[in-house]
Amino acid sequence: MKVVILCGGKGSRLSEETKIKPKPMVKIGRKPILEHIIKYYMKFGFDNFLIALGYKGNIIKNYFENKKIRNAKITFVNTGQKTLTGGRLLRLKKYLINEDVFMLTYGDGLANINLKKLLEFHLLHKKIATVTAVRPPVRFGELYIKNNIVLKFREKHQASENWINGGFFVFNKKIFKYLNNDFTILEKDPVIRLCLNKQLMAFKHYKFWQCMDTLRDKELLNKIWYSGKATWRVV
Repeated sequence: MKVVILCGGKGSRLSEETKIKPKPMVKIGRKPILEHIIKYYMKFGFDNFLIALGYKGNIIKNYFENKKIRNAKITFVNTGQKTLTGGRLLRLKKYLINEDVFMLTYGDGLANINLKKLLEFHLLHKKIATVTAVRPPVRFGELYIKNNIVLKFREKHQASENWINGGFFVFNKKIFKYLNNDFTILEKDPVIRLCLNKQLMAFKHYKFWQCMDTLRDKELLNKIWYSGKATWRVV
């Protein structure tokens, strides 16, 4: 099974770092956050990756071509400088043509999600999409859930007691019917339509999750890493 990792954005809110490197190459400990993400998926047996490149994508490609993570198959695809999240996924369609189901995440978030259980949950419910729902104290896409079906998705609203988009998805290939062009934002019209069609499930994750959206987030992740309490850590 293939894992798509979206790594093309500029990461403007982390400009202290991203002026010289793409956000997935910002280090947590001694490794880029993207390497942590790849190794965490591999812990659960997922070792075939599609990396959607954009802003300063050559830095990512050069690093991993030299690093050579053992047993990982990594394919790099330039999905454009200005392409939005849904558009990046659409540009990967030909690489996923033989995949009935695939996983997707962003190159800037860490969690201790049981990825096998996430996949099992998706396959059990037989919907087009599953999103991991989390409850961190940040501003992100807010999910309204009933009986594990997402009824409404409101992107980047003030988080309250509701669940929010944790960024670890599973899709089946019907998702491509919801993507139009480079300017499609995955988290907006496609997700709204999935909700209306009752085709988006929520896998609730109660444990650790943290994005790296700002310098403060980066510092928090590094603090956790150096404390020895990083539950996403793979030796």
